[in-house]
Amino acid sequence: MLLETNEAGRRVSAKTKWGRLGLGAMALVGTVAALLQPAAAATHTILLYGDSLMAGLGLSADAGLMGQLQAAMDAAGLDAMLVNASVSGDTTADGLARLDWTLGEPADAVILGLGANDMLQGLPVADVEANLNAMMARLETLHLPVLLLGMKANRGLGADYVEGFDAIYPALANQYGALLYPFYLDGVALDPALNQPDMLHPNAGGVAVIVAGMMPYVEQLVQQMDQ
Repeated sequence: MLLETNEAGRRVSAKTKWGRLGLGAMALVGTVAALLQPAAAATHTILLYGDSLMAGLGLSADAGLMGQLQAAMDAAGLDAMLVNASVSGDTTADGLARLDWTLGEPADAVILGLGANDMLQGLPVADVEANLNAMMARLETLHLPVLLLGMKANRGLGADYVEGFDAIYPALANQYGALLYPFYLDGVALDPALNQPDMLHPNAGGVAVIVAGMMPYVEQLVQQMDQ
């Protein structure tokens, strides 16, 4: 309709059109011009650092965690852009090995979600904790706020393993003063309606549940970057 109005305006002589249309039309033209300007780039960059759960294995870019979380952040007016540095299959040892290389590209905060593959392989709890601890320590030296995504062990791995593994994430979040989303797959794990056929990776609906649960913590993360 704006274009039709403008075309109609052009039929009025140059001598009289502004007098007829008045200041309201001039303001409208200014508003349209402003809307046509390129959107300002986000002030902050948040690094997604994890495994296939964060990489969006089996999903389109829009349906994966990065796509859905960025859309939710944009809708909430959060001034931050996500950069996905997640690699399917990564263990905590893999994540630690490539951390310095990844941080060659500056970031303002990190969402860290590793450990699921360690657990699925039954790797020693002490090694998982040591690797995550080393990553958290490195991020602390760079003064990067962290949202740590907690993971829980398969109950079939035995009580000792479950107790030790589940305790890693709250302990590290407390040690480093990081934000903690207690369980990445909260409300999604073991639900066939929210997972892909492998029952390990969420489908688009499952990701939507995860994003809804994470958003309050992401909002806090952005607030920390603003401080």
